[in-house]
Amino acid sequence: MHSFTEENYLKAIFKLIEQDGDGVTTNAIADRVKTKAASVTDMLKKLSDKKLINYRKYQGVSLTSKGEKVALNIIRKHRLWEMFLLEKLDFKWDEVHDVAEELEHINSEKLISQIDKFLNYPKVDPHGDPIPDKNGKFQIQKSKPISVFKQNDVLIMTGVVDHSAAFLQYLDKAGIALGKEIKIKNMVEFDKSLQIIINKNTPIFISNEAAKNILAIKK
Repeated sequence: MHSFTEENYLKAIFKLIEQDGDGVTTNAIADRVKTKAASVTDMLKKLSDKKLINYRKYQGVSLTSKGEKVALNIIRKHRLWEMFLLEKLDFKWDEVHDVAEELEHINSEKLISQIDKFLNYPKVDPHGDPIPDKNGKFQIQKSKPISVFKQNDVLIMTGVVDHSAAFLQYLDKAGIALGKEIKIKNMVEFDKSLQIIINKNTPIFISNEAAKNILAIKK
């Protein structure tokens, strides 16, 4: 058994490694878990003593195989709970994250296995993130932010980088959702904003910041 805080740290380290590679810094972890660097250092020592991470001061952090297994299990539970809340309890995609943050710490393998089966073994969560299976395996995503594509490219939206309720509500208002077709009609040189067409409807403008947080693949 691991504490909620330990599980949250391992999950945060896993996601930072996904984003930046091994050698995650103390400051990056502190920013991710929203605490002071000194508090992070204390926790890293505990996780290292439990053989969950590889940690040497000033050399960054990586997960051991044991730590990665714990992190993937927490991520699996979190994303399955998000799907359950969305599909079976009528939550919206901007409402599921905070609730799943609490539910992910329930320690019952049977419960999670039954939810996975009940949902017919989903591969991605409501935000397009891959759901690890019971062995920790998951689909490698090939999605990219729409900000890196070119004018006239036709894309399919596959996910988001920013999971905040504010950003997801912004997408709802703009009519941007998973699975929708996005055509890049125009790129504004001045501020890198984009004019896009969603499902062949009326063109809209989105900022470069928004474009960086919308993931897609070429159609």
